[in-house]
Amino acid sequence: MRSLTLHLKILITVLVTLGVLTTAYQIFVLGIPLTEDETADLWNIDARVELQANPREPVKVQMFVPPPAASHVSLNESFISNNYGVSVNRVDGNRRVTWSARRASGDQTLYYRMVLTKRYGGEQSEEKGPIFRESIPVEGPEKIAAEALLAPIRQHSADVETFISETIKRVNNLNDDNVGLLLGGDRSTANKARVIDLLLSIAHVPMERVNTIRLANGIAQTPELWLRSYNGTQWLYFNPETGEQGLPADRLIWWFGEEPLISVEGGRNPQVEFTLNNSQINAIRLAQLSDAQAQAGFLEYSLYGLPLQTQQTYQIMIMIPIGVLMILILRNLGGLQTLGTFTPVLIALAFRETQLGFGILLFTLVTALGLMLRSYLEHLKLQMLPRLSVVLTFVVVLMAVISLLSHKLGLERGLSIALFPMVILTMTIERLSITWEERGGAHAFKVAIGTLVAATLAYLLMTIPELTYFVFTFPGVLLIMVAFMLAMGRYRGYRLTELFRFKAFLKD
Repeated sequence: MRSLTLHLKILITVLVTLGVLTTAYQIFVLGIPLTEDETADLWNIDARVELQANPREPVKVQMFVPPPAASHVSLNESFISNNYGVSVNRVDGNRRVTWSARRASGDQTLYYRMVLTKRYGGEQSEEKGPIFRESIPVEGPEKIAAEALLAPIRQHSADVETFISETIKRVNNLNDDNVGLLLGGDRSTANKARVIDLLLSIAHVPMERVNTIRLANGIAQTPELWLRSYNGTQWLYFNPETGEQGLPADRLIWWFGEEPLISVEGGRNPQVEFTLNNSQINAIRLAQLSDAQAQAGFLEYSLYGLPLQTQQTYQIMIMIPIGVLMILILRNLGGLQTLGTFTPVLIALAFRETQLGFGILLFTLVTALGLMLRSYLEHLKLQMLPRLSVVLTFVVVLMAVISLLSHKLGLERGLSIALFPMVILTMTIERLSITWEERGGAHAFKVAIGTLVAATLAYLLMTIPELTYFVFTFPGVLLIMVAFMLAMGRYRGYRLTELFRFKAFLKD
């Protein structure tokens, strides 16, 4: 007996652990939303390219577009142009689109459009970078100014991270004469990045330019320059203006390196205008779109991978254990008497079609008339199988009559009576009649009321939309429910109704 108890405890622990782990994995790792109405951000990014084509010359326009990254999932990407060929190539970790045309003249407009989400993106997982570089040649006063700046930088830094931060801080001190000499009067971010790169090269610290776009709604913007360096284990990102470390979450990397965003052959005056628009989308729908585009397997092995019609069926079926659990609690803990465990649940499923009020009325009417017929057939001394066949036929005829009368009276809801499980109603009538014969009419009435109450409560629980979504999306909770059912199977204590029955004994 002790080994059996230990075995049951281990089984319950394993089921609960598996249920909790699978549900937590879906929520915290895959990012599946907890509620059906939860929404997520969807970003629409448009890059509008305008230029003037030279007459009677081939036109070739090249522009960097965002490289694949773990930080976001691209749902759609399109290149819009008129009479241009389009190709996308990878160059040194970047992606570059090329528009080309044999002949073009006048003003030209090209579009690049991208739809992305960062909800199902992960951490940045770039390839490893260099940890050493050669120095940029520098002579004369510039060399003296650079050495003068590097001396305190080396003194106030302990590693690559602090060395770069201190360098950026020194270069942004415009009151320093050495900085002024190296900047040469140009205080732009790009020129500051050039001076930072020069100082870091002398110290053999590698540095790379990162051009980003800020994910902000309705703001006209140009690419923002950041710097990054590899410290041997990870990439470190820095703002060249403030020294801020760490790429903000609202930044999208557009391209790496010093090359300009766009280059044109056979044209002039190229301009790129960025327009960003943020919208909301249902989070579970977004998860499905992300799964299809990124092939990340978010929902590949979930019930959402089934056809829609099959999903609708399983959304009903998967709630049956919830109803069974309700009946189990009502019977084992509450002491409510019903016609078995599954009959109230099946009646609750029928209530989904007829709705609760009309369903209770129809169930009561059909059951009462069926009991009257069953009582009459008892006097004929028929065997059980013919008797059940007659009752089943009577139930079918009665359901048809009620549906016909409901239609004539304009009560279309009454037509749903045809969806009642005929066999369940027949067996309910048979079992109630047997209970009546064995235990009396009062007990049979009490069991019938208990069955109806249990079916009503099960229906109310099984039709909660939030609960249906949660169980359908996170089926691992069913393992936790099975563990609870197993624990309930060893319960030998008092039921709630027995506490009232034996109140006097408890007082003694």
